[in-house]
Amino acid sequence: MPEFQLSVNGARFSVTAEADTPLLWVLRDYLGLTGTRFGCGQGLCGACTVHLDGMPMRSCSLPLSAVGTQKITTIEGISAAGLHRVQEAWIAEQVPQCGYCQSGQIMSAVALLRDSPNPSDEEIDAAMQGNICRCGTYQRIRKAIKRAAEMPGD
Repeated sequence: MPEFQLSVNGARFSVTAEADTPLLWVLRDYLGLTGTRFGCGQGLCGACTVHLDGMPMRSCSLPLSAVGTQKITTIEGISAAGLHRVQEAWIAEQVPQCGYCQSGQIMSAVALLRDSPNPSDEEIDAAMQGNICRCGTYQRIRKAIKRAAEMPGD
């Protein structure tokens, strides 16, 4: 099996795995980073969203061999100093019901606010499209993103 050098949440890891192993399983099973969730296994629901060089990607359908030298950020690595402002806004707006999709939702929201610090409703809808919440908390998600946009921080 090949060995891969990964940069995850600012740390370097060496992983021996098959090249076609989905990044999701490397993060969860090899590195113990279980905040990224398995949802559909086809990259359609967004529960497995991580950042590759800052861009939101679906880790369940991304083979390890496609990562290369890109920096991986998971939900565990979005803030070095406690909660990220998006996480704080999620709590303040009581977004989660079951919570299963929330790490993927948060990862997409973090990327959105980095690229568009004061997003419109249309920008929020476009950026969050493909992140499915079975509980239907979309209005609270939008409200939390707007709250986070008003907060200082990352």
